[in-house]
Amino acid sequence: MMKKIMHALMALMLMAGVTASSIQPAEAGRGGRVAAGVAAGIIGLGLLGAYAHSRDRHYAHDECYPGPEECGWKNRRCFTNSWGDTVCRGGRWTCWRPTYCD
Repeated sequence: MMKKIMHALMALMLMAGVTASSIQPAEAGRGGRVAAGVAAGIIGLGLLGAYAHSRDRHYAHDECYPGPEECGWKNRRCFTNSWGDTVCRGGRWTCWRPTYCD
């Protein structure tokens, strides 16, 4: 969720920087303010990008995380009948995610 918010905020900052730099650049008195606005936008985008990237690495070496989903039968009773066939009865088909720890 935070990553989506950061991407939207970066897009807004970029749009504000482009808008600020395109407003009457020919006037000599405002050249410094426009340049400062563009520089602030670039710095802000850099900080937001660094923050968003640092949030992506949330699994450390000592942490556990859920693995891929696996499905199968649980609590089944199996036996071999008199003809040599394996017969299984009962149980329940369930899915789970095993936990992996580094």
